Amino acid sequence: MEYLNYLLPALVIFFIIKRFLPIKGVKQISTTELKNELNDKNKQYIDVRTPGEFKSNNIRGFKNLPLQQLAQKSNELSKEKEVVVICQSGMRSGQASKLLKKKGFKQVTNVKGGMSAWS
Repeated sequence: MEYLNYLLPALVIFFIIKRFLPIKGVKQISTTELKNELNDKNKQYIDVRTPGEFKSNNIRGFKNLPLQQLAQKSNELSKEKEVVVICQSGMRSGQASKLLKKKGFKQVTNVKGGMSAWS
């Protein structure tokens, strides 16, 4: 039974680390790399922040699909085209990227650092 004293902390540490690891099959790009890709018409650009956040500051060409609505509205996106996802810091876009991969999107790219890193 003593192993239980080690198991719980180990599981907690595992889940904390797992949250911050890159999502399997999701490409990670910087905002600098994003600037070079913005004119690519073969990509879909999604901002998963709230409508209020999006309204106050956004990148031209990005469509606002808040994270809370993404599961229901993902059918508005093409699974054949690459999806580039951004949020404020990279956390919500990471969750969105994971969700899109589970829904069968082949090419998903997360913008590291999000709008906080955009200048």
